[in-house]
Amino acid sequence: MVITAPPVPTTLLILDLETTGLHPGQDHCIELAAVLFSVPLRTTLGQVSTLFPVAENQAEGINGIPPAASQCRQPWRQALALFTAMAQQADAAVAHNAAFDRPWFEQPPLPRLPLPWICTCDDVVWPLRLNLKPKPSLRDLALAHGIPVWATHRALTDCTYLAQVLSRCGDLEGLLLEARQPRQLYRAKVSYEQRHLAKAAGFHWNSLVPGAWARRLSASQREHLSFPVELVDEPPF
Repeated sequence: MVITAPPVPTTLLILDLETTGLHPGQDHCIELAAVLFSVPLRTTLGQVSTLFPVAENQAEGINGIPPAASQCRQPWRQALALFTAMAQQADAAVAHNAAFDRPWFEQPPLPRLPLPWICTCDDVVWPLRLNLKPKPSLRDLALAHGIPVWATHRALTDCTYLAQVLSRCGDLEGLLLEARQPRQLYRAKVSYEQRHLAKAAGFHWNSLVPGAWARRLSASQREHLSFPVELVDEPPF
């Protein structure tokens, strides 16, 4: 069966979350932010940011959000309604490390988000001239595009960095098209002495596949590897 590549999205919902911990269903989302972004115009169309009331924030040392701030009077329900309206205008959701953000949706108060996802950390193949490592941090990605980084770990700030990065991409359509290619899970066929090759290529040890270096790859990503890989039997990603 031939898998047809999806079209390039023209409107993106760039989003980011701050949470009280790492576990959806156990911890809570304390902050949501989103930027509606036009791909053809390379510009922001709208944005929204809000805190959600929580009793405690175990991640305050990272995101700097006091629980008391989340409990101040604010129109978070209206902000959530605006987020939902913005999502209805988008062709895809974009996040840096989407694997973290995605599971929080449909966990109250966040709504279901029926959009295809693009991860700028895992899915986008950034140009070699940027000298980025596989799976770059958002900080490194912003700096590589000449964008000053003045703060991190607040949702709207991180969305702004990502919107600025995308606005400076000459071939953004090409990057998005490649990012939306079907992906399959591969195991790296490397020896212990060669493990650095898999790590440098963005493979993870013992997480996706027990006891192996593994990563989900598109066909073009697989072709550019310097070592052999083996397909792991699972549906296309």
